[in-house]
Amino acid sequence: MQIEELNHCPFAEICWYFTDSWEQFRINGRVDVIDGSNPNPAKLQQREKLWFASAIKSRLQYLGPNPGLPCLSEQSPDEFFLDPSSGPVATFCLLVLEPDQVDYLNLKSNQRIVSTLSRSANGEMCWNSEMINP
Repeated sequence: MQIEELNHCPFAEICWYFTDSWEQFRINGRVDVIDGSNPNPAKLQQREKLWFASAIKSRLQYLGPNPGLPCLSEQSPDEFFLDPSSGPVATFCLLVLEPDQVDYLNLKSNQRIVSTLSRSANGEMCWNSEMINP
């Protein structure tokens, strides 16, 4: 999904499937796109921390051509240089998913539980879970 699309419609779903246990998690929620123009200093610090926690080879990917487009040259990723001490490049952003629903499915036991975040009568956010048919 493109960043422009997320900025326009900031909702997404991620899915994890564990082959050994036959369990699947679908997590839905709002996505916060944190790029270099974010006004929140704490979020910018998170972005920078993640940048420096990644390997230099991973960081080099953000200097290459746009993925998914035809190759216009034979330039290899080794031809790009990045100062290891420099901060995140403009094309690097952090995506934070703030979940509001978790759908758990266990294919071995044929059990499915959907947990939804909602506001209680006193205004606090709380999770409610319900077993549903798989």
